[in-house]
Amino acid sequence: MKKAKFPEELIGMEVEVIQATNPSLKGIIGRIDDETKETIVVNGKVLLKRAIIIKLANGKLVEGKDLAKRPEERIKGK
Repeated sequence: MKKAKFPEELIGMEVEVIQATNPSLKGIIGRIDDETKETIVVNGKVLLKRAIIIKLANGKLVEGKDLAKRPEERIKGK
């Protein structure tokens, strides 16, 4: 059975942090500058994927833990 994949490249997407374990990160709005297995960088701030819920520009809410893979693994569905 193939795992569900998040088929989009995140770098360059506009996002808003809806929830975060660190309250000071909630409400950050900006473009994703970089992505690693465990983090995304929005407006120069490094955010742990597992600690946030983001809203994409298309209105879709995504839990960071669902993105916690290397970008190339996530896109390919590994």
